[in-house]
Amino acid sequence: MGLEDSLFGLHGKALELRSQRLNLLASNIANASTPGYKARDIDFEAALRDATDKGESVAKAADASMGYRIPLQPSLDGNTVELSTEQTLFAENAVKYRTTLSFLEGRINTVTRALKGE
Repeated sequence: MGLEDSLFGLHGKALELRSQRLNLLASNIANASTPGYKARDIDFEAALRDATDKGESVAKAADASMGYRIPLQPSLDGNTVELSTEQTLFAENAVKYRTTLSFLEGRINTVTRALKGE
């Protein structure tokens, strides 16, 4: 267990994983009109479990838990992006990202105050 793990616990890994998921969801949204584009997503819980329990890197855990989204209503051009679904998931993940970041900022401030002797 490294210094980062002891200071931040699973929250550091969660933040990195949420960041990767934000990028993936943004890519889905950007390709909503691209014929044949297949929407992808990360199973956040499975990836975080693999990164913590199995000690895998976040990137490896994210890759292992990535899959293609099955659309509720397939389009004729083969694109599986459903814009409303992607936007909702992006917004939800962004809120969770910010919450995790706020928690980590609090942890860092506590450590900083302790080091200063406050």
